[in-house]
Amino acid sequence: MSVKRPNIILITSDQQRADCNGFENPHIKTPHLDALAREGTRFNACMTPNLVCQPSRASILTGLLPLTHGVWDNGVDLDPKVGEQGFAGTLARAGYRSAFIGKAHFSTKATFAPTGTPECNKSQAKYGPGWFGPYMGFEYAELTVLGHTHRTRPLDRPPMGHYERWFISRGKDEEAYKLWAQSTKPETGAAQTWSSALPVAWHSSTWTADRTIERLTHHDRRKPLAMWVSFPDPHHPFDCPEPWSRMYDPKSITLPRHRAMDLERRPWWHKAQLEGVPQLADPEMRKFRAEGSRVPVQTDAQLAEMTSNYYGMISLIDHNVGRILNALDSLGYAEDTLVVYSTDHGDMLGNHGLYLKGPTPYEDLMRVTLVARGPGVKANQVITEPVSTLDLAATFYDTAGARAPHALQGRSLIDLLAGKPAPREVAYSEWHVHPSRCGVGLQLRTVRTKTHKCTFELGTGAGELYDLKNDPGEMDNLFDDPGRARVKKEMEDLMRARPGKVRDKLAEPIGMA
Repeated sequence: MSVKRPNIILITSDQQRADCNGFENPHIKTPHLDALAREGTRFNACMTPNLVCQPSRASILTGLLPLTHGVWDNGVDLDPKVGEQGFAGTLARAGYRSAFIGKAHFSTKATFAPTGTPECNKSQAKYGPGWFGPYMGFEYAELTVLGHTHRTRPLDRPPMGHYERWFISRGKDEEAYKLWAQSTKPETGAAQTWSSALPVAWHSSTWTADRTIERLTHHDRRKPLAMWVSFPDPHHPFDCPEPWSRMYDPKSITLPRHRAMDLERRPWWHKAQLEGVPQLADPEMRKFRAEGSRVPVQTDAQLAEMTSNYYGMISLIDHNVGRILNALDSLGYAEDTLVVYSTDHGDMLGNHGLYLKGPTPYEDLMRVTLVARGPGVKANQVITEPVSTLDLAATFYDTAGARAPHALQGRSLIDLLAGKPAPREVAYSEWHVHPSRCGVGLQLRTVRTKTHKCTFELGTGAGELYDLKNDPGEMDNLFDDPGRARVKKEMEDLMRARPGKVRDKLAEPIGMA
């Protein structure tokens, strides 16, 4: 890296598959992310430490695995004392200015009782229009607390978050909210999918880029900047606005080859998580969890409509990433800024007959985009080593010349980014699934090497093992195959060798998981 401490800009999306970028899928238009990859390095085997939002985002911030930082499922808040020891707070103490723009999801929105966080829908009286942080080590924060409203779930009153308050005030008589729910073309019945009439200028992706560019423009250059820019899309509902919703013709969409459920080939919990009743006392929360986070079987036409909208949402994010990159250029920041693009987890998008996310650690969910460009980063490089978004905090510390506040479970990517050999054996993902999600409790530990992936359900001893080299579609579960006993034992040894300490006691959810 250069002698001058670089700015660090982390840009993330929410629920974006790794194969949904132009550099992996020529059917998707992401010219700015493609350019970022050409000008820098991309990782084609980057794993998420968890398959849902809160735990994976807490891992990005802290460099710790979920069972160490304590956010073991959605609905479990990150302890602020732990969050403030993450990269934002650490870099701020090392002389950086730290800022967060967009969707944080370090804390729970739909809580059973007020928790006092700026993301809690029952604590908004504490956080009016004049609040701009600090939060989880970020000195400055402008939040879109949800970013993706649902038709079946009314907007919180009063609206919470900087974006939500701004959004609800657009036009007359909450015009933006009304337009968002309207469809500009006939709907096919695809689950949670429509072409939204919301003007692009009022969309959360546009707002996130607008606020980021405003922050960059007024940044005090006496200190370097560490900023996390977090787009709430392409998370469901698939409510892409015009003209992006017409960018991809559903009839031209290539659907997954294996889009029928194959539960008989999978461990027991694949079926149980679809059939279980979420264990939530609140009837409204239980209904939303049962219906909003599950998708009935879609026809090919419906899946194509869903997918085309999902692609459109990604292209809209890419457009706004381009606006941010252009701002870095015009403001003279580009040469001294490490830019990283990633996401929290993927989406099944109909593969194996499944949709959205859940405790089914296929590559569709677990493998995520990771691209970086900046000082010392080798151009046009593709890394095949198994890495993780867990590695970002350590990478940022190396970039800034800062010392980590505690032992990290991620490893710096600096050598790999520079084109130096730095072999990686394994990436870890873990999830203790709470019964409030799908009616069944699970203790999942996944290890991913270059050639294999194995998941262990510690409560029952069941699991799934895939030979990714010969079976990239993850069709044949080899967990109980006697001929694969050796590789299974090797994977189990890696799982048992998980770095760091697992918490002796995990906090109970304080809201909907």
